[in-house]
Amino acid sequence: MDVQDVLIDSYGRIKEEVHAAVDGLSPADLHARPASDANSVAWLVWHLTRIQDDHVADAAGLDQVWLSQGWEKRFGLGLPARDTGYGHSPAQVAEVRVDSGELLTGYHDAVHEQTLAFVRGLGAGDLDRVVDKRWTPAVTLGVRLVSVLADDLQHVGQAAYVRGLVQREDAEA
Repeated sequence: MDVQDVLIDSYGRIKEEVHAAVDGLSPADLHARPASDANSVAWLVWHLTRIQDDHVADAAGLDQVWLSQGWEKRFGLGLPARDTGYGHSPAQVAEVRVDSGELLTGYHDAVHEQTLAFVRGLGAGDLDRVVDKRWTPAVTLGVRLVSVLADDLQHVGQAAYVRGLVQREDAEA
């Protein structure tokens, strides 16, 4: 297995879990929050996708799908164009609302395709390229791609947990 295969498999697992966390949820369920300061499934999936889009596009020297394919307009959140949700307050989390899960998975799928197109062209030697000098040590492409994977997996796990809580509440109602 080479570096491309590992990355393609890893990002594919995120896509599968995003769909599993979102598919079949109503808008009310997508926006439900276990507590007033907790994140919703909609926010978690939007945020993890924004991070992947932002970080991979930057490392690849590409435009973000959010902007280049018009997803910012489709979502109509009224946030700054490059907002990824990092540091959002509970009130800002509540403002990330969608009419359907298909909008979330559609955006994620578009970002996934751009990510795969980029990683398909990578070789093992490419992973040592420095992509961010603001850190000590400087961040390499390999570290950035693994960081995005870790962040995405953490957030999609949170989304799956929130989904379980919401469905439990729905079943008990």
